[in-house]
Formats: sequence, C-alpha cells, structure tokens
Amino acid sequence: MEKVYHSSFVNEDGVSRACGCPLLPLKSHIKGPAPVSDQDTTDIVDEAITFFRANVFFRNFDIKSPADKLLIYLTFYINIALKRLEGCRTLAEGTKAIINLGLEKVPVPGESGFPFPGLFPLPQSHDEAELLKNYLKQIREETSGRLLSVAYRPNGTPNKWWLAFAKRKFMNIIIP
Repeated sequence: MEKVYHSSFVNEDGVSRACGCPLLPLKSHIKGPAPVSDQDTTDIVDEAITFFRANVFFRNFDIKSPADKLLIYLTFYINIALKRLEGCRTLAEGTKAIINLGLEKVPVPGESGFPFPGLFPLPQSHDEAELLKNYLKQIREETSGRLLSVAYRPNGTPNKWWLAFAKRKFMNIIIP
C-alpha cells in the first residue's frame, strides 16, 4: 500500500494554535496572523503544493501531526483552486478566478461549508474563531499566489500537467 506524504512540521514548540490548527510560519507578505518565516526555508504551503499531485489520489489520510491537518485542508483548497482555474486559458483569467475565490467567505469548524467536520475542534471563543478564519484566509491567499506560478507557464499558458488534477476528488469529497 502506498503512503501519503506527511508534513515535516511535527515539532511545534512555540507555535500557537487556533481550534487545534497550528499557526505555522509562512513565507508571505500577505497581512495576517501567521508568523513570517525565512524566504529560503520550506513552509507548509510549499509542502502542500509539492505533495499535492501525489496526495490528491488518496481517499484516506493518516494524520501523524497537527500540521498534517493543515496539509489536508490545503490539499483540498488547492483542489478547489485548480477546479476554478480549469476553464481559464490565460494567466490573467486564472488570476481573476483566484482573486474571486479569495474573496469568498472562509468557514471555520462548526460553520456550514467547512469541508472537514471533526478535523479541528470547534472554537472555544469568538476570538479563536476569528484568529483561525484570518489565518486560513492568509494561507489560502498565499497558496493561491504560489499555485498560479505552477499552474501557468512563464508565457501565461496553462500547464496541463497541473490543471489535469482539477478532475481529481481528494478524499472522495465533491468540490462545489
């Protein structure tokens, strides 16, 4: 049996959490609650994009650390983003589609539309819910920007080796 790729972020000393989700550092200039990591290090978004094409084939994902939960969430988000990019024939069209996706409401555990009930514990307060919502919004925006750079070639044409994965259903979840 093949194994899924797990996150390398298993040691979370000093990493704060919201709803059990580790607020891992990001190589990002996007405003949000995520700590900033060095530009030359791998972050969770790099892992999600790197492992996506292998992990998307799995129906089950054995969680070994809280960072794996975030990896599951990002894999699903990348799947949604690729679905939105599927019909976009240029980088400009893709960018517009991704910006529109970024403007959509970001549900947190316990709200309708959150794709993985039970993946993260319910928020214990409004502040915790807002912290997670802001973190997920930030990480989604960061993921979207980096995804565009792999889903489209430097000349702005779609990369079929990426966009073909829009047809996959991660963990058998149907994408709206």
